[in-house]
Amino acid sequence: MIIVTGAAGFIGSALIAALNKRGISDILAVDQLGSDNRWKNLQNLSFADYVEKDDFLQMVIEGRICPPIDTIFHIGACSSTTETDASFLMKNNYEYTKLLAQWATSEKIRFIYASSAATYGNGPVGFSDDENKIEDLRPLNMYGYSKQLFDLWAKRAGLLSKIIGLKYFNVFGPNEYHKADMRSFILKSFEQINETGKVKLFKSHNQQYSDGEYVRDFIYVKDAVDMTLFFFDHREIGGVFNIGTGKARNWNDLVKAVFATMNKKPEIEYVEMPESIREQYQYYTQADMAKLKNAGYEKETISLEEAVKDYVQNYLISNEYLTG
Repeated sequence: MIIVTGAAGFIGSALIAALNKRGISDILAVDQLGSDNRWKNLQNLSFADYVEKDDFLQMVIEGRICPPIDTIFHIGACSSTTETDASFLMKNNYEYTKLLAQWATSEKIRFIYASSAATYGNGPVGFSDDENKIEDLRPLNMYGYSKQLFDLWAKRAGLLSKIIGLKYFNVFGPNEYHKADMRSFILKSFEQINETGKVKLFKSHNQQYSDGEYVRDFIYVKDAVDMTLFFFDHREIGGVFNIGTGKARNWNDLVKAVFATMNKKPEIEYVEMPESIREQYQYYTQADMAKLKNAGYEKETISLEEAVKDYVQNYLISNEYLTG
């Protein structure tokens, strides 16, 4: 059996869909469905059973998970970069992951967990996934710090040679609809264009970047899942790896790609960035992908323009999405 936490979430549901395409459905789906619409992401998936995340952890603690378990994909977490409840993030992101990792390694279960590119902060020491540099990273928010703490703990506990940590950069694509303010800007742009015919971008408060010219490493969820499954197929590999394209693109390019896909003339309005996020805003991210390539991953990622086209045309411009 395979266990996927965050199963109804964005990356988790895309991962289960990819496993299903391989003919794998002996999957225990774990999540906390709450009151939003993430449950809809489960509708077209095939899995053996579903368990709420707190119940699952209790089952692990009490030894009630029936073997054999092949792999745990621990994708679930609170991913809000604006979450201010540090105690919640420590329990949900750090302590929960630590308990699962201890159990998985003791039972010789493959453990693949979601770290985050948020651990790099503004990138003062770069965006290399070299494990010797983990201690030097300085996240800008509590979410990133909760992920950083587990990476540090796993390293100090000597587990990184046995498990896989994945530092996802700016992932976008189908099944992110429930994520409220944490949805990708591709989806937000699509909605703004439908509603007003234009897109609002933040003005820059960094002299190195003009308005809309700050850059991120945007990766399509299909590529992110493909990279994730590479470590499912290559169990001999351990460590922390970036999940990105290695190609930073600016926000103006991203928005123009959405306009182009919708056959509309670009109209961008630059607005003031809220003071509450100015000190935490990342103006530049670009994954160093050398380590993943050296590990044997050879597939090229889809371009930003082609990824936006696929997402908008084949998923967003659909009756299912537009009708909620």
